[in-house]
Amino acid sequence: MFKHLFKLIWNKKKQNFLLMSEMLVSFLVIFAVFTLFVYYYNNYKKPIGFDYNDLWAVSYNNTYKTTNTDSLNTFYENLRGTIRSMPLVKEASFCSDNIPFSNNQWTGDVHYKGGTANADHYTGDDNYKKTMNIKVLQGRWFEKADGMAKTTPVIINTSLKDKLFGSEEAVGKLMDEGDAKNSLRIIGVVQGVKAGGDYALARPAIYKRIDTGSFHWLGKIMIRVTPGADAAFESKLYKTMANYMKDSNVEIEHMANKRKSANLWSLIPMIVTSIVACFLIINVAMGLFGVLWYNINKRRGEIGLRRAIGATAKSVSSQLVSEALVLTTFSLIIGTFFAIQFPLLNVFNLEAGIYIAALILSIIFIYLLVTVCALYPGKQAAAIYPAVALHEE
Repeated sequence: MFKHLFKLIWNKKKQNFLLMSEMLVSFLVIFAVFTLFVYYYNNYKKPIGFDYNDLWAVSYNNTYKTTNTDSLNTFYENLRGTIRSMPLVKEASFCSDNIPFSNNQWTGDVHYKGGTANADHYTGDDNYKKTMNIKVLQGRWFEKADGMAKTTPVIINTSLKDKLFGSEEAVGKLMDEGDAKNSLRIIGVVQGVKAGGDYALARPAIYKRIDTGSFHWLGKIMIRVTPGADAAFESKLYKTMANYMKDSNVEIEHMANKRKSANLWSLIPMIVTSIVACFLIINVAMGLFGVLWYNINKRRGEIGLRRAIGATAKSVSSQLVSEALVLTTFSLIIGTFFAIQFPLLNVFNLEAGIYIAALILSIIFIYLLVTVCALYPGKQAAAIYPAVALHEE
């Protein structure tokens, strides 16, 4: 049977070549779409690393102009105390501007024993962990005594630990930012925070403690509120900060809303690729449907003769569907050759498992698409009466 199918396909090689080319291009586009789907799904399954619910980010500009660092520290510590004394506030923490979901990144290389990793750099105070609800997996978070440490204490996340230390213990080790004289001592390892949203990976990150001069340039305060905090309390918080910090531009954002915005931006590439894929799928489906329909009309005599000599309606329908599936198999063999190069060459630095899962899903999808498109024309071919078809011939 397969030999007969190959002969039929070869006799119409020019027409079938165009159809196979359409299937090949569609397969590669579908492969790209499923790669994005699998990549985003794998990222989505991983924990986001902190609690964004009931967490507010307050931006301000420093209007308290003084060169006296102690006066500046006292000014902002009093502000923190005022905010924490409000009834619906659980915790407050000063930090750098590159908070999660902000599209604001501070990056730099860190080194350990010849290994180098690019990491996001965050700055926070002793209350940052409690405010953000970050989980410490090894070691500890910053404390007041760290301000007197001879070697700068830092905290890294699991992504940076895996990249620089692997299975080796990281707490207590020294690393640097390019200058071996200014070493950084790791005092803790925290769970990775997906700063780009649910569909992004947790990048390698390093956390530093704010020092006595940090309030000269800090412009963010994270506030953990109770679930009952509403717009009325937000207005009260705004007035409190605006009255305390005269002429300062105060802006309050809800981290839950920033997360939704970050997720939307993350999904744009997948949405655009999916739209292109849909047009190609419709194109291929219509082309395949049209070609099979045309073949039935051109081969009515052949089909009628087969029915007259005893072929069943099911066998006639199966032949047309089988021809389409054989063409599909040829296209998928070529497409798989190109697709398998992505994990072999480590393109886009994604895990091989993502490409393999996307490849399997793409093959299944194309086979289902071709089968669905071939079923109705096959059914129409099976409905041809031998006498009518032979009479028309």
